[in-house]
Order: sequence, then structure tokens, then C-alpha cells
Amino acid sequence: MLKQLAIKLDQAAASASSVEQLSLSTELALTDAYQVQKLSIEQWLSRGEQLVGYKMGFTSRAKMRQMGVDDLILGRLTDAMIIEPKQAINLDNYVHPRAEPEIAFKLKAPLSGLITVEQALAAVEAVAPAIEVIDSRYRNFKFSLTDVIADNCSSTGFIVGPWRPADTDISKLNMQLLVDGKVVAEDDSSAILDHPLNSLVEAARCISDAGEELKAGQIILAGAATAAIALAPGQAISVNVETLGSCSFSTQPARSQATSQANTYTSAEA
Repeated sequence: MLKQLAIKLDQAAASASSVEQLSLSTELALTDAYQVQKLSIEQWLSRGEQLVGYKMGFTSRAKMRQMGVDDLILGRLTDAMIIEPKQAINLDNYVHPRAEPEIAFKLKAPLSGLITVEQALAAVEAVAPAIEVIDSRYRNFKFSLTDVIADNCSSTGFIVGPWRPADTDISKLNMQLLVDGKVVAEDDSSAILDHPLNSLVEAARCISDAGEELKAGQIILAGAATAAIALAPGQAISVNVETLGSCSFSTQPARSQATSQANTYTSAEA
């Protein structure tokens, strides 16, 4: 049954189409939801994608209270999710695309289990500003905790800015998410579990619970500092993080997306 649910979510992601919440017809324990996530990602890997890291979710205490949960969630990142700097993405490839400002870690050593902040920092090679593009495959962007975990915690894409030394101070950094040059969301890095390194500590614990480990070379997204903003065609999206720098991407104009879609149909018919 879990494999069938994983295939259902994989097909929804591949076709950019929404499906009914799994929880409306299937009762899933948290362990089941993570197994569905893993099985779904295995579909992606079987097509040649490579696992490049993980993302943390519910790193905001306010978000935890809103969702009625008391723990964080973890999703997986593949190389096909990477958005290059200043790349224009086609929103036809998404269902409910939204963007969030984040801080990313690149690891130089593996991590797993119960660790301290000092141990987490010792495993970090570099830090960077980042943006995650999330996209729930569920209708109306509504889901339960197990639903979102099964759906890879809504992870769909991410862009990472310039890497900075691991010892860069990332506490209480102002973080701004901008659309077409205007600030649409703003907070500081302490909104991420009081300090982004706490998120890395939690990532090591969560991955250990799954019987795995964070590996050297992988990228870990610490979680959003603000609420996500919905994306629309023809936008320029950027994040500015105090002392860390910025990164940006854009969304293709509606006409370009229509043309791209038409070309896809023509190729398929040919």
C-alpha cells in the first residue's frame, strides 16, 4: 500500500497535478509517512536524480503551534531541484509554488544522532543565503502532518547563494524576501529555531531516527525564516541576508510559459 501511495505522489509531482490528501482515505503513522516519502524519492533516484541533501520544516515555533505539532519534519533534496542563480523557472511545472527565505549549510563531515551545537558547527564547511521553492501536490494546498511528510515536506526546488566561511556569525541576521525589488516578507535568522545551527542539530537527530546520516558534501536547508509567498508568472524573486549576501531567480512570463507548454505538446505529438 505504501508503495502505491508513493507512486501516486510521484506521478502528481511529475505531471504538476494535484491529488486528494492521503489522510482522507488512509490512516498513516509518522513512520509510514516517512516511508512513503522515501519510496517516492526512490522513484526520482531511479530516473537518474542524485540525493544532494535535506530540508527542515516547521522550524518556526509559531508554525508548530499553528499546525498543532511539537516536532520538526525533514524532506530530501535532489540535484534536479537545484535552481541556478538568476534562472527563470516555468510555473507550469508546479501546482502551488511558493518561495521561502532560508539559510543553507554545506557539510564537510557526516552528522547523525544526538549532537551539540558545537559538534554541528564543526561539521559545517560553509553557509549561504538560500531560497526554497515549496509546492504541495495536494488540492488547495491543504494537508495534515502525515500528508506533508509523505509529500517530501512540499520540497520542490532551491537556490543557494554565495558560500561563506563556516564561522560566519549567522545569529539574528536580517532576512528579506523580495518580489520585483519590494520586500514582501522579513524577519531575522533567530526565527529559525532561535538560531539556524539548532536546525542542523535537529536534522542530525531526525535523520538518525530514519536510520541514515547527513553526509559530507550535502546541503542542509535550515528552514524558513518567514511565511512562504505565492509565486506568479513574470516575477523576480530574491533574498537578502545580512552579511551573508543574496541570491535570486525569476518566473517565466505567462506568454513564455504558454509557448513552452505548446512546444512540449508539439514534441509529444511528433
